[in-house]
Amino acid sequence: MEYQQPHRGHDKGGGGSSFGKGIFTGIIGSFALMAVLFFVITVVLGKQITITSSTREDEAGIGLLSREVQDKINELAGYIHLYFYEDVDSEKLSDGLYSGLLEGLDDKYSDYYNAQEYQDLQISATQEYYGIGAGLSQDKDTMQVTITHVYEGSPAESSGLLEGDIIVMVEDIEAVSMELSELVTYIRGEEGSNVHLQIYREGESDYLEFDVTRANIDLPTVEYKMLQGNKGYIHITEFGSPTVEQFENALKQLQSQGMEAMIIDVRDNPGGMVSSVTKILDDILPEGVVVYTQDKYGSKQEFTSEGDTHLDYPLAVLMNGNSASASEILAGAIRDFDYGTLIGTTTYGKGIVQTIYPLNDGDAVKLTTAKYYTPKGENIHGTGIQPDVELDFEYQGDAAEGYDEMQDNQVLKALEVLENDLQNQTK
Repeated sequence: MEYQQPHRGHDKGGGGSSFGKGIFTGIIGSFALMAVLFFVITVVLGKQITITSSTREDEAGIGLLSREVQDKINELAGYIHLYFYEDVDSEKLSDGLYSGLLEGLDDKYSDYYNAQEYQDLQISATQEYYGIGAGLSQDKDTMQVTITHVYEGSPAESSGLLEGDIIVMVEDIEAVSMELSELVTYIRGEEGSNVHLQIYREGESDYLEFDVTRANIDLPTVEYKMLQGNKGYIHITEFGSPTVEQFENALKQLQSQGMEAMIIDVRDNPGGMVSSVTKILDDILPEGVVVYTQDKYGSKQEFTSEGDTHLDYPLAVLMNGNSASASEILAGAIRDFDYGTLIGTTTYGKGIVQTIYPLNDGDAVKLTTAKYYTPKGENIHGTGIQPDVELDFEYQGDAAEGYDEMQDNQVLKALEVLENDLQNQTK
């Protein structure tokens, strides 16, 4: 690679006059370049970037970007337009600038969305979407995305996807490049359209390619059944809008069947809506604070159980390393109220809250705005919640014949713990 050096020769006939001429030429050249850069920035970015401060920032007299930083952004954009070897997409350049600003926070949960991405995110959040019918989880360190459940009769099942498959690519997007809540917005889409997935499957020498047709699927977030000894089992796959009603219906059905103790399974549950999990905790726990959030200014928001309804029989919670966010709110509250036994492995460790703010031009920004704390004041971010009974998962049956709770060693341990609790109640 070669770099051209600026001409540094001397004008032999001019003596001192060449020195003055050099300075004059340099000044004129600098002014010319600055003028070009000033003109170019409007061409490259295509729109003005307006940075506003919140009330708290105004009171503190703090500007996020200094004049020097803003000048440098303009200078860089000018050089890109003048010298980059291909034409520049101004919209992509602007989006990259905004995204880079958020990346400077070094927080994988904070992000910038252009108008289309924000619209997709809103559709995903309100569950007004068409999907493939698969449950997913993401490793907090590697960001690897794994299919944890394929729903019966779903497009995922008919396409041949299996539990344990690792998603490598969604269309042209690397699955490890973003948080799971964002990745699923690219998996979901219009009914009847296809999404292309590249899959790694253990035992296969090459990646597998799948084109899965999106469909309107009414997937339950709560499944339940009565196990031996009148012990109810409720499996919550995520905390969405319909989850509360589904949980309360499951509770009602199991109680009508004579339930004497209950297992709540939040293994591989990535979380969801705070309002959903706190309403479920209101059904379970006596009166008190079930979780609270606190921002950097010390402002607190408490979520409480009213105590008008609560369970009065033994309870066990199954959890693992993929139990995150709202799942950890549930586990932490039950632990701090001393209202049940936690069984499994340490949870994911996401103890922070994100808020999405729409911008004036239709774009949006998602920021981590607060930490959340268990009733006794513990923030579990980065550490997770440890179980009362540490037990790694081991399925004792033939997985090819389908899942059976009575072949699940963690479910069996929960039944044993609940049986002991029932016997202690009668003594």
